Amino acid sequence: MLILAKLGAWLVTGSVSVLASLVDSAMDAGASLVNLLAVHWSLMPPDAEHRYGHGKAEALAALGQATLIAASAVFLGVQAVDRLLHPQPVAEAGVGLLVIGFAILVTLALLAFQRHVIRRTGSAAIRADALHYATDLATNAATVVALLLASAGWSGFDPLFGLAIGAYILYSALRIGFDAVQLLMDRELPDEARRQVLDLAASVPGVLGVHGLRTRRSGQSLIIQLHLALDDTMPLLAAHQVALDVEARIREMHPDSDITIHQDPVSLGEESVPG
Repeated sequence: MLILAKLGAWLVTGSVSVLASLVDSAMDAGASLVNLLAVHWSLMPPDAEHRYGHGKAEALAALGQATLIAASAVFLGVQAVDRLLHPQPVAEAGVGLLVIGFAILVTLALLAFQRHVIRRTGSAAIRADALHYATDLATNAATVVALLLASAGWSGFDPLFGLAIGAYILYSALRIGFDAVQLLMDRELPDEARRQVLDLAASVPGVLGVHGLRTRRSGQSLIIQLHLALDDTMPLLAAHQVALDVEARIREMHPDSDITIHQDPVSLGEESVPG
């Protein structure tokens, strides 16, 4: 709907800023389609060839989305430079303002829904998609300013705003790409989240210490591995129950998590192993 509306506005106005918004919406449609397929794939259960599931499909989709966004930014830059070299007046700026105002309202509604989904799922693909649509607000706002200036007779600002929008879109692409690469490279959770896991494990009765914590995110799931220091005189059944209690306590905070716990025997005379 937005693509068709902006296409009509661009054909009427000839504005580079409107073209920038049109190209951005076209990239949105392609990126969201990729995300739809990626989220569907990432939610498939683990199988014999993918024991940790398919969660990284979301990061791959985000990386592909970053590539599409960067390509659109380059295209906009080329168009803006061409218009700077060959100036043209902007026609029917009022039509463009009406369409962009409508686009801003629709984008705000979409972003509100996406924020709700992110809070519930933590999806990397949806987070990348939301960041992309958030840039649309800046794009549309800049387009409104450019059209207002054009209606006042300052059409020369239109390609400059188009160039600025292209630069901002490229910056967004780099951010999305960086986050996707971090997920694919199994980056650890932030220090605060790691500390929470350590504190939860250490709070279970019978745990003398926690160490060897390793974490990473795979799609909407967390992979958590850690070692528990337990009294070496504790019966195996009791040690197993302590590990189950630790797992349950961590899972209360991170329901969608794959937790592996190793139990290390420690004499009560030894110091507790640090986290």
